[in-house]
Amino acid sequence: MRVEAARYALLRRLAFAMRHQLVMHLQPIGMVTEVMERRLRATVPDLAQVHDGMTKINSFSKAAVQECLDVITWLAPEPGATVAFEAGVQECMTLLRSNFSFRGFTVRSEVEAVPQQVGKSAMRMVLPGALVALADTTTAPAIIVLAASADGDVVRLELRVQRTEGELLPGGEQPYRPMKWDEVQAMARAEDVEVRCEGDGAVLEFPILE
Repeated sequence: MRVEAARYALLRRLAFAMRHQLVMHLQPIGMVTEVMERRLRATVPDLAQVHDGMTKINSFSKAAVQECLDVITWLAPEPGATVAFEAGVQECMTLLRSNFSFRGFTVRSEVEAVPQQVGKSAMRMVLPGALVALADTTTAPAIIVLAASADGDVVRLELRVQRTEGELLPGGEQPYRPMKWDEVQAMARAEDVEVRCEGDGAVLEFPILE
């Protein structure tokens, strides 16, 4: 029950970012539709331009559908699904970057050439949970740096806070409630991930999957 409660709390915190991600893929469809409507009102519509607009709408629609399906897998992970470590980190950063920026945080990844496969659910739950918990206990402005290395049968991911110049700001009003480190630990244990808080940061160790 504690793990499920922690996951629910995290998903509530990610809800705004997920909504933004979905809207981002739907906006181009509305824009292209408006352009097509204006062109069709012309006395002699340019059918080539209309055809081009329909092609764009079809392409944007496919991308939006795929994004919707992908967001659903955040809510209900596919059993046994894996992801390349570097790609998983990038996916989480893409989701969180704007939200963190609004709160005065910059998230910077130095993760490169880490193709090892790890659990997709583990990456999507533990890394965002750790980032949110770290930001909740850090005063902005600050930079959160991610660095990774493979070591034996695990990939070690280090999260480090770097203070930056500027007026100290509160972490911003939370849409739900702060994430606690013991909740991150609970989610991590359920995914066989080790989490250690170390000073101004944390270390996450993800088991490598074949």
